[in-house]
Amino acid sequence: MKRFLVLSILCVCAVVMSSCGGRNAQIITTQETIADGEWQCFRKEFVLLSAEGASLKIAADTKYWLWVNGELVVREGGLKRGPTPSDSYCDVFEQVPNLKFGKNSVAVLVQYYGKNSFSHSASAMPGLWFELDTRFGKVVSDKSWKAVRYDAMWAPADENTPGARQYRLAGANVGYDARKAVDFASAEFDDEAWSDAVEVSREVSEWGEFVARPIPQWRWSELREYEGRAVGEDGAIECALPYNAHVTPYLHIRAKGGERIVMCTDDYWIGKARSFYTEYIACEGEQEFETPIWTNGHKVLYYIPEGVEIIDLKYRESGFDSDFVGSFDSDSEFCNKLWEKAKRTLYVTMRDNYMDCPDRERAQWWGDAVVELGEVGYLFDSRAHALTRKAILELMNWQRADGVISSPVPGLYGLELPCQMLASVGYYGFYTYYMLTGDKQTIAEVYPRVRRYLLEVWEFDNSGMITPRKGGWYWGDWGTNIDKPALQQCWFAVALRGFAKMARLTGHLRDAMIAENTLDKMLHDFDKYLWDEKLQHYKSREYNDSPDDRVQAMAVLAGMVPEERFPIIRKFLATHYNASPYMEKYVLEALCRMGYYEDAVARLEKRFGEMVAAEYSTLWEGWEYSGARGAKYKSGNGTYNHAWSGGGLTILSEFIAGISPMKPAFEQFRVCPNLATLNRVRSVVPTPFGNIEMSAIRNGESLEIELAVPQKTTAVVELPQGYSTLDCGGKMAESLCLEAGNYKIIAR
Repeated sequence: MKRFLVLSILCVCAVVMSSCGGRNAQIITTQETIADGEWQCFRKEFVLLSAEGASLKIAADTKYWLWVNGELVVREGGLKRGPTPSDSYCDVFEQVPNLKFGKNSVAVLVQYYGKNSFSHSASAMPGLWFELDTRFGKVVSDKSWKAVRYDAMWAPADENTPGARQYRLAGANVGYDARKAVDFASAEFDDEAWSDAVEVSREVSEWGEFVARPIPQWRWSELREYEGRAVGEDGAIECALPYNAHVTPYLHIRAKGGERIVMCTDDYWIGKARSFYTEYIACEGEQEFETPIWTNGHKVLYYIPEGVEIIDLKYRESGFDSDFVGSFDSDSEFCNKLWEKAKRTLYVTMRDNYMDCPDRERAQWWGDAVVELGEVGYLFDSRAHALTRKAILELMNWQRADGVISSPVPGLYGLELPCQMLASVGYYGFYTYYMLTGDKQTIAEVYPRVRRYLLEVWEFDNSGMITPRKGGWYWGDWGTNIDKPALQQCWFAVALRGFAKMARLTGHLRDAMIAENTLDKMLHDFDKYLWDEKLQHYKSREYNDSPDDRVQAMAVLAGMVPEERFPIIRKFLATHYNASPYMEKYVLEALCRMGYYEDAVARLEKRFGEMVAAEYSTLWEGWEYSGARGAKYKSGNGTYNHAWSGGGLTILSEFIAGISPMKPAFEQFRVCPNLATLNRVRSVVPTPFGNIEMSAIRNGESLEIELAVPQKTTAVVELPQGYSTLDCGGKMAESLCLEAGNYKIIAR
């Protein structure tokens, strides 16, 4: 008996040593060819002497699902590819659920996106890289693994106008034949027919180096009941969601076998473009299925043929793993609804990257990203800032050899949109990220590339103004009457202002002085070349169309407008409405910075009134929207959830509630509520030190402010417009500097 025990231990150790050796992990793939949008399966059995302290590094091109001993432990792992043009992301787990002493098995399902898109840089090779580090060695991906093309899943054809989706969206529709399915939930499923995996070199794979995943894994809910069901005109079972969300639809049915079921959302149709759908082929009997890919919308649509018995229909919500912390509430139903719709719009455009929209292209356009990163500071806990950092590093790591930066990246498009690029690297982009987080390291890391773009790529003409750049796309905004040369002057000045601050922050004092001197010269020359005294507005000399409200607003934000001219700009902005929902944020901010808060709220209501009144929980791309599934809400087109339309959230929190950082990460912050036409406002702003909580209520001729200042922070309370003094416990002043604590302040 003793001899048998010793032999058993030796056999176990031999198995352990063979599977947990010192060999490096290899990129592995299947022997079968894998086309764009197709799926692979990988499997490995091994023995562990201890599961304690095991950690895992895993990479795939492109997305993976991981089962450990029959339990799904990672749902949609991996990120769309492209930390640099040549490298890939790798997921890192400090703990691995469901491992055990003795025999273990892992199964990995991988979807290969393949084609390049607006937000994904495809490699040459679908596959898997796996490194499980244990106390007694490593389990690594190599040719000892089993691998097979998963024929139960495929990529159904796009139902699409040719070209409208192919170059935009990464990923593919999903087809699933339940009659051919592998039961990954069984740790003992049969893989005898699978071939040995094929090892691929880094050079052949084009995977490059691995960059650790910089953002959290997704947040997933349990399966949930729909809000209600109805049958549409086209026979679809329409299942209502509580709001626009990332969802994976689920069904529980009984069928004869072979029936085709299609699942999508009401947001599948976007003008000529299409999003994603799932095609399910039923097996015989009772069965359950949840599509692995997320889609978004307000309704999930099931096209289920007659004869199929529906037992249950549900959905699972997922999204970026960050908590909603910030809030805004007032006596204005419009402002409250706008803030909430902007909040939902932001969340539904956050995942692998900041997105312009979660349906048509999911692309990291930097005009949108700048609006998004600003909103994040008023809404989420600190985990959300990781998505901004990822975006910043990607943008600058994709800088071309000639110094030009482009958008959207990662991906194939890569055109310089000069105005968007200036917005990204300047005050409203990178510097705002720093002020919201205090992350000096990231600013220092990208600083040399920012310097090269601003000080070497851009040039000045003989007048002392910048030479307009057409870039790859001479874009200023959507809409009409866009004075692009003048807009570029303004955006460049705003970018230089942010760059000068970043130069001083990182110790590049000579660069800071160059930027500041250049700004001074631009300020001196701005009126000379852009102010039209006869027409009483700013314009470039070559521009002869109707005057542009965007330029007037950006001139204010660039610091180029003397205060005595504010009333002229105010009058102009009360009668001109050319800006898209994207640029409207900057028009509203200009009004606030000039002190015209009532004008800002009135314009906000005028411009966004129809969006706020509409049935959707998110904000549209343009001022008009055609509606989902072709249903006409208004004439027009675009998406009904577009990130750049959410700037009103920042306006309400930063200027109406009046809370903004004076030192990075809100270590010191300004409080100056200017309620305009509102009578009460309550705002919560998240910081790394705790939440700032502020309420302001009109009481006759006074304004009563209650303020909670988090530990290790300082609040500077400034006098709101229309009042002459602040009273805090009998201390009278025009400005108060308050340490941590709770305060009652009266503005009189």
